[in-house]
Amino acid sequence: MFENLSDRLERSFKILKGQGRITEINIAETLKDVRRALLDADVNFKIAKQFTDTVKAKALGQDVLKAVNPSQMIVKIVHDELAALMGGDKSEINIRINPSVILIAGLQGSGKTTFSGKLALWVRTKRSKNPILVAGDVYRPAAIEQLKIVGTQVEVPVYTEEGNMNPVQIVKNSVREAKIRGHDVVIIDTAGRLAVDEEMMNEISSIKEAVNPHEILFVVDAMTGQDAVNTAKEFNDRLDFDGVILTKLDGDTRGGAALSIRSVVNKPVKFVSAGEKMDALDIFYPVRMADRILGMGDIVSLVEKAQEQFDAEEARKLQKKIAKDQFDFNDFIAQIQQIKKMGNVKDLMAMIPGAGKAVKDLDIDDNAFKGIEAIIRSMTPEERANPAVLNGSRRKRIAAGSGTSVQEVNKLVKQFDETRRMMKMMTKSGNAARLMGRK
Repeated sequence: MFENLSDRLERSFKILKGQGRITEINIAETLKDVRRALLDADVNFKIAKQFTDTVKAKALGQDVLKAVNPSQMIVKIVHDELAALMGGDKSEINIRINPSVILIAGLQGSGKTTFSGKLALWVRTKRSKNPILVAGDVYRPAAIEQLKIVGTQVEVPVYTEEGNMNPVQIVKNSVREAKIRGHDVVIIDTAGRLAVDEEMMNEISSIKEAVNPHEILFVVDAMTGQDAVNTAKEFNDRLDFDGVILTKLDGDTRGGAALSIRSVVNKPVKFVSAGEKMDALDIFYPVRMADRILGMGDIVSLVEKAQEQFDAEEARKLQKKIAKDQFDFNDFIAQIQQIKKMGNVKDLMAMIPGAGKAVKDLDIDDNAFKGIEAIIRSMTPEERANPAVLNGSRRKRIAAGSGTSVQEVNKLVKQFDETRRMMKMMTKSGNAARLMGRK
């Protein structure tokens, strides 16, 4: 998402390059291009115009510092206004009350059921809660079965009432049952339709009235663009929901919904979801998203993802092995597994400032390490623990066993040796200790 917008904005800012100062003429030309870029990204016309008017007023009202050229100044102003447009600061869900009832709403196909599972996993692992999922969709064929499958994947129980076609009664009973079972978060997956209709609105309004949820989240498919924003407004008029969830951000979408929805409904985007994996759910940070749109990367999120997989005790053991020159292929493959747990490799690289543009056209998928893993797993325990024994005949056998060539095996061994030497040098200089969080 946002790749096209990022490219267009970058071209727009080039108009000011080489200019000594910001003037009415050059800023007008730049912002005309910025407005076109926003409209092409499916941002509402009124919002796009208001956005560029605000940027223009701020740009003309500022003296450009000697150390900052006009294009850098406009990038800073656009960045701050993009962040403000998307909400300014993060907004988390309300799960302080026990039990906290969370009502999930949205159209059919928006990703409600999958999101419900992702949210259950998130509150269980990131907030140490004991959630329960509630099957409130009694109309769609296999909806209950789908939620049961999702519940199994995230290891969260699912409350159902087979044969009961009254969703209001089901959700009321589920909250009572959650209290009995000791669940502190109740996540209610409701029915959707292909389009907004009065029957659906009446039903979800009745559910809201019956359980008085502490949080109502509207799930919207980001790929539907302005239609998503219009649907959000209709739901908000009836439900007065607390926040928006944008799903399918990994699709071929122009990003207009993410940029417009806050301004239209005046409710924050709380989570964004990209990918089918159950752990592919992130809190929405407007400032970080603005960073990524303008090609500044998102190093904070990258560090946070690394910290989630970071084990201080394992890091200390690894540092000792590196210092003694005992780092082997077992350690090497363990580090690869840690990286894979952090998420899609291409997405991770895009978080590094300046790297997003470099990797956008590269075909990097979740199987990026497949060949390396195959080679290491074709080694004997002795070869993994003592790479020095890898002579020609052993390398030939490993290549045959891993379905690779001897050249690929040689290349990996060479890269491993270089990595080990570099890590040892860093340990001697103390840099490794600092990287691992030690003083």
